[in-house]
Amino acid sequence: MPQGDIALIIVIGLIIIAFAVLFTFVPVALWISAWAAGVRVGIFTLVGMRLRRVIPARVVNPLIKASKAGLDININQLEGHYLAGGNVDRVVNALIAAQRANIELTFERAAAIDLAGRDVLEAVQMSVNPKVIETPFIAGVAMDGIEVKAKARITVRANIDRLVGGAGEDTVIARVGEGIVSTIGSAKNHKEVLENPDRISQTVLSKGLDSGTAFEILSIDIADIDIGKNIGAVLQTDQAEADKKIAQAKAEERRAMAVAQEQEMKARVEEMRAKVVEAEAEVPQAMAEAFRSGNMGIMDYTNMKNIMADTDMRESIGKATDDGKNDDNNRRK
Repeated sequence: MPQGDIALIIVIGLIIIAFAVLFTFVPVALWISAWAAGVRVGIFTLVGMRLRRVIPARVVNPLIKASKAGLDININQLEGHYLAGGNVDRVVNALIAAQRANIELTFERAAAIDLAGRDVLEAVQMSVNPKVIETPFIAGVAMDGIEVKAKARITVRANIDRLVGGAGEDTVIARVGEGIVSTIGSAKNHKEVLENPDRISQTVLSKGLDSGTAFEILSIDIADIDIGKNIGAVLQTDQAEADKKIAQAKAEERRAMAVAQEQEMKARVEEMRAKVVEAEAEVPQAMAEAFRSGNMGIMDYTNMKNIMADTDMRESIGKATDDGKNDDNNRRK
């Protein structure tokens, strides 16, 4: 093959590679689309985006959309929001929706809401179409001790000005639940709550529960209401059971003390009996010593035995009399 043909093939190959690199690094198709849509974006601006590691389509396509919608947004604003980690397409969609709904929303505000982690498009849609939040069953106890359970539906609208830094749905539900519990607790009896459930809605709405939140409460409707336990009776039963256990514990303590005293008395009696037996054992020795020393004679001993016999006889008679009286009493009964 002639050298001229080889050189021509090499040149053509280099040209093809150059065009491939050009069309890969420079989004020519995107530049043509922007130019056709009337959005003037320089080719070097797109190259600069590539160098700044910005995906040009993520910025140019939303810019085309904003331009067609009549929004006054430049490419630097969108690129800056992209570099900050925001969702450019969602912000542009939110601005278009706000413009169509006559809601005042600037690009800076929308970008701040998006960077705060909230869905700015959903917020704009919620401003136009309010959202209904349903609470779980919330239980309160009326003054008569009856538990009342209520479920509420909260109709809220997003507050664009408070989306940054405002509390979310959980706070709204918690505040409404607190208002329901307070209203039920202030009722004299559960019948008042059942007869006028709208009293709960009016009381809760009057407290301004949406202050400091990202929402504006439009209405609070009681979806369901039910009767729960008789908390007053349960508390009284529990108190009675507790008092019973305390009384049983005190009675057991007194019984233990009585048993201990009884054991102590038995020990004392046994000790006294032992002393008596010991003293009785010393009597013969004392009498023998008295005989030897002449302090006691035969007559004295005889008189002592007579006295002991007389005492035994009197005790026997007394026992017989007591037994006879007991028999008479038993017969009368």
